[in-house]
Amino acid sequence: MAAHDAWSLVCRLFAGGTPVLHASLSPREIGALPALGRAVRPAALDQRFVLCPYCQQHRAQVWGDGRGSRTCHCPECGPVSAAADDVAALVLDEDWLRQKLRLALEIESRDGVDDLGGGVWRLGDSRRSPVLLARDIVRLWREPALLDRVRVAGGDVRVITPKPRETRGAPFGAGVEWLALEDRFAFYGGGISFIGAPVERSPVQAVDPTMPVHGPFSADFKFVTLPDWPGGPVRCSDGQAAVFKSLWSFKGEPMTAERIMDRAGLDSDKLIDLFKVKARDKGKPEAEGPLAAYRTLVVTQRRQGLYSMPCAAAASLVSA
Repeated sequence: MAAHDAWSLVCRLFAGGTPVLHASLSPREIGALPALGRAVRPAALDQRFVLCPYCQQHRAQVWGDGRGSRTCHCPECGPVSAAADDVAALVLDEDWLRQKLRLALEIESRDGVDDLGGGVWRLGDSRRSPVLLARDIVRLWREPALLDRVRVAGGDVRVITPKPRETRGAPFGAGVEWLALEDRFAFYGGGISFIGAPVERSPVQAVDPTMPVHGPFSADFKFVTLPDWPGGPVRCSDGQAAVFKSLWSFKGEPMTAERIMDRAGLDSDKLIDLFKVKARDKGKPEAEGPLAAYRTLVVTQRRQGLYSMPCAAAASLVSA
């Protein structure tokens, strides 16, 4: 557990970027200090203030008594004696961190570390991918031009940052791989090791072809999920799927049957012709389902000869 506690402390110190009082460390962090060695070093703080040695909750001003002793005046505890250890602080050697991360990612030694300012560094290239280290992920969200400055053809940008509180999944767009400092690296043997992406141990599961992807439609528009339809996802013919896909592409804008059918690659003049139920199929869910989907999802303006799909408009607003 000492290695885990040591790495947690390294990540905390890097994210803060400032010295911390030794008195503010947890017992587990204090126990991990010997393992870190030169990764942390003593730091000087403003000796006029100290974290209250008694309650460890408030920063209090320190006063000398003229005889070599000092007292802090805590707003909760009142006067409390302050020893030299109470103002001792430590700070992370960030040069150590950057060099160890370079070794973990096998970055060529001839590539130097570039300070891009504001807590962002370019560590070099790892397998043709530029690597950025940032103290705060928000800085890169606010200034995406920093990513553009280091992009190279044919390689993703790899970004290392401490984990923010609420970020999940992939916080950047395509072409940027995020490596959370706490999760993708570890303290090991006095250095830092890189933890690769998880390996799938079980066979890849087939994607459910009926799963809604485009609103109520599956990825290929051949299945429609209706909340009130008792037979499960509605299966559509190729022609019916082509009509639904064409309507979806117009994002809810009313269109003529001619334009819709032209984009669908069909010759029929009326959309409803592809959804009519033959007399012999009346009452069969597999035949009635596509017609129910059409009547539920498609709005017809008969006088104008226009057709639209309101759910496609709603989906386009969400994606925007």
